[in-house]
Amino acid sequence: MRTFDLAPLYRSAIGFDRLAHLLNEAQRADSQPSYPPYNIELVSEDKYRIVMALAGFKRNEIDIVAERDTLHVTGRKEKEGVERTFLHRGIAARDFEQRFQLANHVKVTGAAFDDGMLTIELVREVPEAFKPRKIVIDGGANVSALERQAA
Repeated sequence: MRTFDLAPLYRSAIGFDRLAHLLNEAQRADSQPSYPPYNIELVSEDKYRIVMALAGFKRNEIDIVAERDTLHVTGRKEKEGVERTFLHRGIAARDFEQRFQLANHVKVTGAAFDDGMLTIELVREVPEAFKPRKIVIDGGANVSALERQAA
């Protein structure tokens, strides 16, 4: 795969550093961890849900941190004092760190951990100032002063 150096973008573009950062992250998408498995659901128009399968983890071993435009989910297994010998180990239960890029105005509203499944609820709350609004077109009675002078 070809890699691109985006350093010139950082030098000449002001305010686009987030875009350049997203492009850098997309380039590294091949190295994204596949553990633990997860689903991202669209619940309704502005509601999302992330469901992660965390077999073998306890609540106190999982941390969820929402920071600006990134959601970090980290799992750190407590070390067991008992040495175990496995004939087959199919349940990984290893430490992990998963990051999700959040779009503008997406907020985490809650999380639950039941039966080894971590569910994180998200909602997009667009402020009124950013929502589209209808502009009323004035009729012929409200002609501007410039248009009256031209006539």
